[in-house]
Amino acid sequence: MWRWNRCEKVLGVKDVGNLGLKWSFARGYLVDSSPAVANGVVYIGSTDGNLFALKASTGAQLWSYTTRGEVNSAPAVANGVVYVGSDDNNLYALRADTGNLLWSYATGNYVYSSPAVADGVVYVGSNDGNVYALNAHTGALLWSYTTGNAAQSSPAVANGVVYVGSNDGNVYALNAGTGALLWSYTTGGGVFSSPAVTNGVVYVGSVDSNVYALNAKTGAKLWSYTTGNFVYSSPAVANGVVYVGSVDSNVYALNATTGALLWSYTAGSQVKSSPAVANGVVYVGSEDSNVYALKASTGALLWTYATGYYVNSSPAVANGVVYVGSYDGNVYAFGLK
Repeated sequence: MWRWNRCEKVLGVKDVGNLGLKWSFARGYLVDSSPAVANGVVYIGSTDGNLFALKASTGAQLWSYTTRGEVNSAPAVANGVVYVGSDDNNLYALRADTGNLLWSYATGNYVYSSPAVADGVVYVGSNDGNVYALNAHTGALLWSYTTGNAAQSSPAVANGVVYVGSNDGNVYALNAGTGALLWSYTTGGGVFSSPAVTNGVVYVGSVDSNVYALNAKTGAKLWSYTTGNFVYSSPAVANGVVYVGSVDSNVYALNATTGALLWSYTAGSQVKSSPAVANGVVYVGSEDSNVYALKASTGALLWTYATGYYVNSSPAVANGVVYVGSYDGNVYAFGLK
């Protein structure tokens, strides 16, 4: 999932302070899933077991698909198909326009990981410890790789390599075509964070409280930065800066080349949400119930909105609107007043 939206030109530093509530969609169940926006539709999961398709402009429900478990996985949309995991152990492929089931694939445990789609293949982790590669059209298994613990991290695919973390404490680089192990790097704790790969570097967080920069070809550590607590958040990299949250309640901006701290912003509670960066603004949620917009260059607070409960969902920004879920049971859309 790309967390830097290079195309966003509507919202920016000068006007983000004028954001207001555009619409909200209420389910009454926790929304831990993060939204995906494509072709005027917002796709998001809920702990009530449903994946929802909502009209991006109004929040009206277009369709829903009911699984047999919580949907905490963030959907991926590609070529008219929505892919999403469920706590019923399955990965689902649904028609993006109707929600009709195309295929499902049963893993051995919860699918909390969010799928990545590249070159006709869907890659996803499972709490059964495996990383799966499936034919995007049929759901047929192409290969699987077994890690040492639950694979809740979401894969990133770049230059024919799949990068993914595992709760066994390792970051893995796998051949995208065969699943063969190219390298692994051992951190000091579980890797729930999902890697970001850019300019030959893999950036990822760990429960050992560190953010790591690894050589994408070899896995050699380039640098690490120690925060004050677990890093569940997935980094976003934009314009030479790594943005990431920590359970220590801070959002950090780090020099992507050296790991030096550029700035930090302290929220009111844990930051497990993964930042989204668009047009000079960093958007992120916190367990203090707020959604924040920070100036990407300085960390200055530009805007905030208080929801009714934790915001561990990661915001999506598209066409001047910010979309995010909350544990208060709502999906929110914020646009310019």
